[in-house]
Amino acid sequence: MAKKDDEIVLRLPPYHCELNPIEMIWAQITNVKPLLIDALNKITEVNWKKCVDHVIKEEEKMSKLDGIMDDVIEPLIISINNDSDSDNDSSSGDSEDNI
Repeated sequence: MAKKDDEIVLRLPPYHCELNPIEMIWAQITNVKPLLIDALNKITEVNWKKCVDHVIKEEEKMSKLDGIMDDVIEPLIISINNDSDSDNDSSSGDSEDNI
């Protein structure tokens, strides 16, 4: 297959993992796996509940802010119609309504 595509196959010498990048990546992965499993085992029901409670409080704060913002900010309506009558209503660019 390599010969057909005019590619060169480089053979790595046995027992020389330092010459094979995948070996270095695999070493990194295998070093992380025990840490991940240990961290997952340390998650308790109490820890999980604290995180869920925190999210609920944040949702409540955002919900209150959303209601406040709806009361404070006037709605902005942008028409995407190409209505030539409304474009020509004001011949002067001085009106604040044109901003």
